[in-house]
Amino acid sequence: MRVPGAGALSEGEIRELSLRSLQALKDLGPQIQWLHSYVTEDKVYCVYLAPDEDNIREHARKAGLPADRISAVRRLIGPDHLS
Repeated sequence: MRVPGAGALSEGEIRELSLRSLQALKDLGPQIQWLHSYVTEDKVYCVYLAPDEDNIREHARKAGLPADRISAVRRLIGPDHLS
């Protein structure tokens, strides 16, 4: 999600965003799970387990977060997957 100045957010601001996200997840039920997020200069990339994009969009709407791009992960690769 595009969050101008995301890299400069205080711990309190990050906590407030996270708590809003967690409350929205609680309201939606166990079909959607937040795994973790990456914060860059002007964006926050969130990784979820969810059955479809609609669940992600509903989560963003409930949390008041701008989900401007959603991409489904088709495959996980990494050094542990090469043996």
